[in-house]
Amino acid sequence: MQDTSTSRPVHWSGPGLTRIPYAVYADAHVAAEEQARIFQGETWNYLCLEAELTEAGSYRTTFVGETPVVVVRDADGEVYAFENRCAHRGALIALEKSGHADNFQCVYHAWSYNRQGDLTGVAFEQGVKGQGGMPPGFCKEAHGPRKLRVASFCGLVFGSFSDEVPGIEEYLGEDICERIERVLHKPVEVIGRFTQALPNNWKLYVENVRDSYHASLLHLFFTTFELNRLSQKGGVIVDESGGNHVSYSMIDAQAEKDASYRDQGLRSDDANYRLKDPSLLAGFREYDDGVTLQILSVFPGFVLQQIQNCLAVRQVLPKDVERTELNWTYLGYADDTPEQRRVRLKQSNLIGPAGFISMEDGAVGGFVQRGIAGAHAMEAVVEMGGEGTSSSEGRATEASVRGFWKAYRHHMGA
Repeated sequence: MQDTSTSRPVHWSGPGLTRIPYAVYADAHVAAEEQARIFQGETWNYLCLEAELTEAGSYRTTFVGETPVVVVRDADGEVYAFENRCAHRGALIALEKSGHADNFQCVYHAWSYNRQGDLTGVAFEQGVKGQGGMPPGFCKEAHGPRKLRVASFCGLVFGSFSDEVPGIEEYLGEDICERIERVLHKPVEVIGRFTQALPNNWKLYVENVRDSYHASLLHLFFTTFELNRLSQKGGVIVDESGGNHVSYSMIDAQAEKDASYRDQGLRSDDANYRLKDPSLLAGFREYDDGVTLQILSVFPGFVLQQIQNCLAVRQVLPKDVERTELNWTYLGYADDTPEQRRVRLKQSNLIGPAGFISMEDGAVGGFVQRGIAGAHAMEAVVEMGGEGTSSSEGRATEASVRGFWKAYRHHMGA
């Protein structure tokens, strides 16, 4: 990989995972390689929820990396995905974020496609009054947008441009499958959505999601209201590939009273803040294992969260070297009572650009992006918890961050 700003190689300090060259967050050539090797390589990329494709003709437009994609349910009940690009001149086929379609027609020159992405019609294919038209040998079957492999797991729809990527359950691994099933064990409904712009490289946000070390240090809300402390019961699960992870914790009365944060003089032990509306945190118990917070990620850019009773999926999309788009989709179970739904909607204030918890995550990636300017030949230090990527019962570790880089380097051949 080349650093285009200096025409020097991006240098990794050996095969280890504890030193991350800052150039990987800021180099245009690296970003282009990621599109080819990761997003269009042997990975499964989150596309949408099956719950968003309720009937034949329901569709959503999304992205795999920078590539626009259409996801649609056909009359056979199956979900199909194909590049949102007309085979004629490259215009978008579907312009809306979602809708219903019997077929798709490009607005530019009216070339038509069915719901499986096949080119079915070319306007004036035979010309007009014997003049013009496509040549006799033109074959519609030989043209069309690229199609993706599609796989669903627990109502999550994933797509891949690769014929070599393993099946979705093998890709996720047994531990991750179990943790997805834990949350998505019954039908869900979308109860809200928004898109957040982040002023940083996409990998900085994915690292943040996997960084259990920072959560109770950066997020004052977590520790003030005793939702998440490193001293509470919990752990980190990292799959063998390193690419998929879970961090989880449970509120523990004994841990709430310890002095770990106060003894270190941390800002996160400031308890002078109170909620005017304490009902924000007055949720209900719905999981028998006692876990009150679970953050799960799938390489390269999917996140499933359970924070108290707030359920959501997040899709991380690179938009430029230093710009990322984060799509949030709030979920409720289809059998929620009105009271449970109100709790979920109220607790949705915990996350998002102005969320009591995740507000800081929208800024801190930008702090890093700005901080590494001019330091592309230097490296980040990722040694908390050792050098490996093993699962752990403690969360004062960066094992899952190192896991991301293990998967990243595998796919990038770095």
